[in-house]
Amino acid sequence: MIPNQWYAILPSREVKRGALYAVKRVNLDLVLFRDAEGKLGCVVDQCPHRGAALSAGKLAGSHVRCPFHGLEFDTEGNCRRIPANGNASKEDISRYNVKQYPVQELMGIIYLWFGESEKATASVPFFHDQIDNSFSYSEFPDHWNAHYSRCIENQLDVVHVPIVHYNTIGKGNKTLVNGPKVLYENGMLKTSANNEVDTGQTPKKPDDCEIRSLYLGFLFPNIWINHISDKLMVLIYFAPVDEENTILYVRFYCKLTPFRSLNALIAFFGKFANKRIERQDKRVVVTQKPAASTLKSGEKLLTGDGPIIKYRKIRQELKEST
Repeated sequence: MIPNQWYAILPSREVKRGALYAVKRVNLDLVLFRDAEGKLGCVVDQCPHRGAALSAGKLAGSHVRCPFHGLEFDTEGNCRRIPANGNASKEDISRYNVKQYPVQELMGIIYLWFGESEKATASVPFFHDQIDNSFSYSEFPDHWNAHYSRCIENQLDVVHVPIVHYNTIGKGNKTLVNGPKVLYENGMLKTSANNEVDTGQTPKKPDDCEIRSLYLGFLFPNIWINHISDKLMVLIYFAPVDEENTILYVRFYCKLTPFRSLNALIAFFGKFANKRIERQDKRVVVTQKPAASTLKSGEKLLTGDGPIIKYRKIRQELKEST
């Protein structure tokens, strides 16, 4: 994982008031919950007293209550009560505080800060200039037995489209890859497919290509967009579970019509088309070795793998700079 980054990890709707939500993300066992005012909290799913899973407990007002000895913790991880000490106790119980992770919510997505808490930034990665609340969307999750870096690279790969998706988005046998052109501006990696049917012509070099209106965008560490048009987009956030598992949350955004209910219906049915395409990718990506990609992996990459090479370079730079 790249440290000191905001990772999109979960839809906001999954964490409901009055309930604990246990989840594994970025190799951490976590429990998320909301206090009485709806404020989101995220702490390590282990009581510092005797090691029981806090997620096996319950909410006591705004606090997580351990199922074993009743210790209570707030959204900041502070220990607020130890029943065995008695309510009249004046003892300093801060040594029982549990590790807390900063979390934020934006556009129905929960983000987790993975790294040093004091370095957490105010803003989280999202495609603000492309998507706003005027869109309707549908969403579905899918678990892949693959490292999140492999899942991301698949969505930046223009070479595989006519092969893997030969009967869906890759119809037409456009196997010859021009470029592709790759840009990294304002924190976003951007590219687009410019494939053609191979009639014996020489592929164009990346500098001779352009980014088309239908393009792919990526924001580190784990959120991607397929900009089909200004009114139709697919967004995926790749939630890392551990070194071998990722959950893809796939959203289909739509505002093709002036009617929100109709846009929602289009988005609902668009989900099924996206699922078919995504499952074509999954069948292949889960077979890749090694599990995680690296800048120097021993793979013999093609010119058409330019977006993947750029992703790996930036990822490596981010890992080394923190």
